[in-house]
Amino acid sequence: MANLLEVNKVSKSFGNHKALNEVSITVPKGSIFGLLGPNGAGKTTLIRIVNQITLPDSGSVLLDGEPLKQLHIKDIGYLPEERGLYKSMKVGEQALYLAQLKGLSKAEAKTRLKYWFDRLEIGDWWNKKIQELSKGMAQKVQFVVTVLHQPKLLIFDEPFSGFDPINANLIKDEILKLRDDGATVIFSTHRMESVEELCDDIALINKSNKILEGQLNEVKRQYKINTYEVGIKADNQSALRQRLADKFSISDAHFKSLDNELKLNIKLTPEQSPNALLNYLTQQGEVSHFIELIPSVNDIFIKAVKNN
Repeated sequence: MANLLEVNKVSKSFGNHKALNEVSITVPKGSIFGLLGPNGAGKTTLIRIVNQITLPDSGSVLLDGEPLKQLHIKDIGYLPEERGLYKSMKVGEQALYLAQLKGLSKAEAKTRLKYWFDRLEIGDWWNKKIQELSKGMAQKVQFVVTVLHQPKLLIFDEPFSGFDPINANLIKDEILKLRDDGATVIFSTHRMESVEELCDDIALINKSNKILEGQLNEVKRQYKINTYEVGIKADNQSALRQRLADKFSISDAHFKSLDNELKLNIKLTPEQSPNALLNYLTQQGEVSHFIELIPSVNDIFIKAVKNN
């Protein structure tokens, strides 16, 4: 798959502080790319460089195969973590103004705004002032302004901040639809459950360095621990636990269930197969629960940052 954005060995310092240290990432076209990292890792600096708010000290950025230039501003939509709407302006007036700054005619902007306002059920907000809206309501307006000019690259920094679960889910669906319609998305958040739901690829930055990058499924495969969470009903749980301990590496599991079964995590060696494990368990009792423990993005985030 071709890449829409390529960041090549970008470095940036502010005084004695190294914000980015030769960071390289590649964002495939038509993907949702999770840009992750602890607070102060360098994510916002990288986003600002891509948006040409600040310039790198060294390295290069390519957008759709071309060196990043001022003319590419029209190809990028940016929803910053810190919102930037004018509180005393009316919603419709402000949305029209910002749309025209992105190169849309007033007539085209009105047509597209009507589509989005109807789609997000905010049509009756047109003559309200931003200061009259809740944080979540204002967030919807800024989301519309970000996507309105149909840019090649969308950058969302904590896009669900201020949303209740219903509206957060609504915006998630819209982001997925934008991806399916051909947009490329960079998604920066501390909400790892949203990364699980949305992202195709991820990169993790820590202490100004990229420490991990790849397709989400491949990254998870790298962090697999070949462990299975099992629940098994047996007359003598203590004796069964001892038999399992003699054959496998086990530890207590803590999952919720309706039954009082023996709950264990069983780690297999490369020579031991899950089929053989399941076959053995069925000979010992009634298996009520059997799943492979796939590391979550949250688990990978914590482990990678601690190891780094």
